[in-house]
Amino acid sequence: MAPMARALVVSALWLLVGPLVSAAPLLSAQNLVVDLGYGVYQGVHNSTTQLNVWKGIRYASPPTGDLRWRAPTAPAVSRNGTVNATTFAPQCPQAPDAPGPGAPAPSGDEDCLFLNVYAPNFEPGRKLPVLVWIHGGGYGAGNGRTDMSEIINANDNNFVAVAIQYRLGAFGFLSSAEVEQNGVVNAGILDMAFALQWVQDNIGQFGGDAHRVTISGESAGGGGVMLLGIAKNGTLGSSLFSGIVAASPYLPPQYDFDAPIPTQKYSSFTSRAGCANATSTLSCLRSVDTVTLQTANTNENTASFYGNWAFLPVTEPSSGFITTLPSDSLTSKRVNGQHILVGNNANEGAPFVPSNITSTAALTTWLRGAYPDLSPSDLDTILTAYPASNSSSTTRFATSGLGPLTALDVSQLATGAQQRADNIYAEATFVCPSYWLNSAFTGGNRTSYHYQYSVPVSLHGNDVTGYFGPATPNQPPVFTKVFRQIWGGFIEAAKPTSAEGLGNLTWPAWVDDGESRMLNLNTTGGVPFVVPEQAEGVNITEFMGPGIQNDFSVVDALTWEGGRGARCEVLRSIASRIPI
Repeated sequence: MAPMARALVVSALWLLVGPLVSAAPLLSAQNLVVDLGYGVYQGVHNSTTQLNVWKGIRYASPPTGDLRWRAPTAPAVSRNGTVNATTFAPQCPQAPDAPGPGAPAPSGDEDCLFLNVYAPNFEPGRKLPVLVWIHGGGYGAGNGRTDMSEIINANDNNFVAVAIQYRLGAFGFLSSAEVEQNGVVNAGILDMAFALQWVQDNIGQFGGDAHRVTISGESAGGGGVMLLGIAKNGTLGSSLFSGIVAASPYLPPQYDFDAPIPTQKYSSFTSRAGCANATSTLSCLRSVDTVTLQTANTNENTASFYGNWAFLPVTEPSSGFITTLPSDSLTSKRVNGQHILVGNNANEGAPFVPSNITSTAALTTWLRGAYPDLSPSDLDTILTAYPASNSSSTTRFATSGLGPLTALDVSQLATGAQQRADNIYAEATFVCPSYWLNSAFTGGNRTSYHYQYSVPVSLHGNDVTGYFGPATPNQPPVFTKVFRQIWGGFIEAAKPTSAEGLGNLTWPAWVDDGESRMLNLNTTGGVPFVVPEQAEGVNITEFMGPGIQNDFSVVDALTWEGGRGARCEVLRSIASRIPI
């Protein structure tokens, strides 16, 4: 990216010199009309939830044509009428992870930088805390249509919520030296930050307090909030947010912007789009029709390594926005914000690992493909940290976390070499980054809490319905009420508490002195029912009411599942070569 362009981007986005467009006075509680300066939006009142909702609010100009692979810009002023904000805007172009299936036609719209607001009835003089939700989907799929109503209602309508969309796949994460020089890499992360600046400038009109913003996300959304937490090398402070909720934060290999792998993906994408022989491939891509680009995006993603997406966040030059590996910034505690709540699930890895790993040789082959920059010595280090099980049993069951058999040996989904692979991927990609996040927010005035979602089968993503709904049969009301209040307590007061469910449990903040504690969220009792699990091709048992009850405990996160803390330190020691 050219120096002058870089300076303009930094000035506009990160020095925060003021609102993008001057905003009008607070909304009228009667007509729910909000004047954002660049446009006027009419919301709707939901009499069931007692919330006011605005869907499809534009927060940036359409990133189309020459604005592809550029930093987001303020919306053009359009005051020809009031926008009826009652329907969701189009989602961004979508693509599945490998191996597919590929989509036969485009499944999104490049003009997708919109957000949705859910707010309790406005009370003059009262400003509520704000939750901003960033969706997951591997940075290649997903949208901002998650309904925030249930979690707000579970917390007595005591906060405002905003759900955003950001550019995905090649549109948001295309990277190479040419993209960095003549545009921006990590455009999707810049979209997230731009939406957060919109919140700072405008949320007061919806009854929200711009000084009490908590950003949240699951999977790639959790990864996104992690990257926002280390953005600008931790120099943003609390200018965009003070709190973070990171659920299963996704940390795939984060290569340098011009490294061989992202550069090869760029070259392949330009070839699929018919731009390989252009004098300027990026200029050519900006002129290509959206159907061609969306098709190229889908095909490139489905041709990637199993369980992965092709286009992911990268490390930028020192003048950029994401300039370090997360493991580096988190180890040195160079972070933005003050408070964090982090969660992981008991079985994160299985959906992303091929289900045919039956030997140590097959495991090693898979590891070489998943992490191609690791040396033979690094691979030996991983295999030593994740040894083959001493158990000859092939019976699958949910572990207690305390032993004697642990996630090193077995889960409800797998045993043997398959379980080793599932657990390695889970801890390297989701669980250990969640621990590192917790440790980064210790000391000084920061506070840090951790939980594990263990309700069987606790696959990656199974937790989302627990806090947002609609609840699944194995998530009874007695569980979801507490789970949602834990989030709510953190959003409202940086303290994850529940008035109705933790009983006599004392859930201490995470500390970085070898006594790191977490809350294990599980259930007990109930009636068993069988669910087919496609990831491993097996049937699993879950439990539903009547008779199902909460089973919560505070446990040592470092000794959990056979010494997870020590394994995370092993992964940290080779993190620069994974690289994460």
